Amino acid sequence: MTTTPRPRFSVRVGLAEANHDGPFDGVPEHLLESLQFWVHDELTYTGSPDVGAAQTVCLRLRIRPNPVRSNIRAIPPNYIAPLTTSTDAQLLDVVDTLLAVRVETEDVNPASIAILGRMLDDAGSTYRITEALDGLEERVTPAVRDAVRHTIADAAAAPGAGSAADHLAVAWQAAYGRNPDPVRAYSEAIKAVESAAHAVIQPNNAKATLGTMLGEIRNARHKLTTAIPTPGGDPIAPVEAMMRALWEGQSSRHGAQSATVPETLEAARAGVHLSAALVQWFVSGAVIRTP
Repeated sequence: MTTTPRPRFSVRVGLAEANHDGPFDGVPEHLLESLQFWVHDELTYTGSPDVGAAQTVCLRLRIRPNPVRSNIRAIPPNYIAPLTTSTDAQLLDVVDTLLAVRVETEDVNPASIAILGRMLDDAGSTYRITEALDGLEERVTPAVRDAVRHTIADAAAAPGAGSAADHLAVAWQAAYGRNPDPVRAYSEAIKAVESAAHAVIQPNNAKATLGTMLGEIRNARHKLTTAIPTPGGDPIAPVEAMMRALWEGQSSRHGAQSATVPETLEAARAGVHLSAALVQWFVSGAVIRTP
């Protein structure tokens, strides 16, 4: 459960003014050494250096290990030192990649994950650990995050939703992960709606897209209805408007003589949330096709 941060004592008794107290982007000074120590502890908590994991992180992030000055070639370079002394964006990359490596190798330490999670919370960091524990992602309002998570679960359980859950999950990660990819996030958001709406809007069109579905709604709107009554007797209008906004908002879908404009991160995130709402409507039965 998330609670409102407790104001400092000096603020509560009027000795100081309330200042900006988060969320903090990057690695603020008050988090730097704690995060570096977490990386060190994560790579040495068994009592001996985890050279294998450290080497993998260095290779993936193109970080040069510290050379060992010795005539004994059996001594490997020091892969851990450059990771524990990383700063700024590179330190976040180290944490993100190390989390991924632990999940890939099935070597997740729950206690270490809990410590990192509390550390990020207490420091007011913009970032949190993903639900899969395999990296970092930007924080969003817990209620919003939970709603999207429930939608993904509902879509995964709905037999007629196709791969909507997978597409929405990828869209969410591309929008809020450590390295956001707005173009992919928006594209996957559209695919999620196409998958969820296919069985309702155009079940007989194997090549249906959001565009063709909008055409179907225009031509056969009397066959579609929603659980929300609307003035004017056109219950499918709200769904149509949402689908059209998502479809027409994708600026990178087609090339032309003019330069292709990729989606902004803000547009991609808005598209993902719009997609989540539409997917939920379709998988919950709020939108149906009448006989």
